[in-house]
Amino acid sequence: MKIFIDTAKVGEIREAISWGVVDGVTTNPTLIRKAIEEERSSGRDVELEAYVGEICETAGEGRPVSLEVLSQEADKMVEEAKVLYDRFNPIAENVVIKIPVNTRAGRIASDYEGLKAIKELSGMGIPVNATLVMTPEQALLASKAGATYVSPFAGRVDDFIRTNLGIGFEKGDYFDFELLKEIFDARLSERLRDSLSRDVASIFLDREVRKMRDIGGNNGIISGVEVTRKIVRIFREYGMKTKVIASSIRNARQVREVAEVGCDIATVPFKVLQEMLRHPKTEEGVERFYSDAIRAKYKELFGNRS
Repeated sequence: MKIFIDTAKVGEIREAISWGVVDGVTTNPTLIRKAIEEERSSGRDVELEAYVGEICETAGEGRPVSLEVLSQEADKMVEEAKVLYDRFNPIAENVVIKIPVNTRAGRIASDYEGLKAIKELSGMGIPVNATLVMTPEQALLASKAGATYVSPFAGRVDDFIRTNLGIGFEKGDYFDFELLKEIFDARLSERLRDSLSRDVASIFLDREVRKMRDIGGNNGIISGVEVTRKIVRIFREYGMKTKVIASSIRNARQVREVAEVGCDIATVPFKVLQEMLRHPKTEEGVERFYSDAIRAKYKELFGNRS
């Protein structure tokens, strides 16, 4: 599985690349705004276009950088995509355009603007990352429209389910969806046992029973990891070439789980990359080995080199 870093902070991109584990970069307008505000607050005079160019240059050739459009209508998204691609792709030939899979919001009444833009841009040879994907159905349509990548937002799907169930959480909290499923399975079994005297049709149509089958009211999908797994399965079943980028990743365990389902890419915030490296027993071992090395005068093996 490839790892992209989900940030617009040039320092984080440069540092993570130096570790030898980063294959690409994803950004969005929110990340870029926050990064530039942070740079300006530190006294650096930052101009937007130059800063985005610096992101592309820092990522370097061979590491895709996702840049997002602003508008919500297909024709405007295509024009903006062409501007971004023509302006920044020559820097390192690594620009990918992020298009929302569906822009229906507020004044936009159409569900299909994103698909239209994806189709047109892919026909021009401009790579597209279909973003804000929350369902396998959306991913399937984006792939058929020509998307190079689809980005299921695993963390936001988890947020939606927990919110629907009234489960409090902090942004980085792990969502134990397997435990949740066990709880609902137990409740469903108890409900069915109490209903055995009724006919099958009435049990099947029982609203409470069906509600227990749709945990969190998310059309039968219980977590962001499951959304990712289903998309991977569909794409492999039909030989679709679109790559799956597990996005909105909140913690290291979630990275592990999307890797286990065969996801092509996970795009990971810098702090989650750090979390992936850490374990208390690793730290304990380093301290112990270092202490023993000092006692054994291990430095003598290296002469004056260390």
